[in-house]
Amino acid sequence: MKLKLPQGSFQAYLFDCDGTIADSMPLHYIAWKKALSEWNCELQEEVFYAWGGMPIVEIIATLNREQGLQMPVEQVAKHKEQLYYDLLPQLKAVPDVLEHIQLSHGKLPFAVVSGSTRDSVTASLKVLNLLDRFDTLVCAGDYKKGKPDPEAFLMAADRLDIAPESCLVFEDTDMGIQAATAAGMASVKVPAPWER
Repeated sequence: MKLKLPQGSFQAYLFDCDGTIADSMPLHYIAWKKALSEWNCELQEEVFYAWGGMPIVEIIATLNREQGLQMPVEQVAKHKEQLYYDLLPQLKAVPDVLEHIQLSHGKLPFAVVSGSTRDSVTASLKVLNLLDRFDTLVCAGDYKKGKPDPEAFLMAADRLDIAPESCLVFEDTDMGIQAATAAGMASVKVPAPWER
């Protein structure tokens, strides 16, 4: 399956990280299940994928509200990230996205726009030997409103000094595609692991 890009002459590529560059969503889900099971908290796989792009602390706060729990947000977030780092040696890149990175690196500026922490994104990109390909990283903590709000994508375009309408976004979640559209950017949807 080759990833079809929309028509247009784009001046920058903006990539989500988890599920887009890094085939990390299955590993993140394992880490989530482990971290949450200690609090008798359920996170269904389809909900996990639907919430793709939501910052980690927001996910925990939402689960607390929905399930009437009192999980300590920062503590659970830290623990979940640590469990993910333990799984990192198994991480692989999404082949079709990797192809576009290799084809266009050096020709266009690249940014990562992620709902994950900077540490998590940096760790994933280091394992994949891709960290040096990106001109800037926009991660959880850099912006106030997460996807589907366009703030993070607009921040990346601003950092690259490229007009939003000249950016192409690579995303695997509906929330991410909505954020790109709201930012006035074209986007390409990266299929979920089971669709590839």
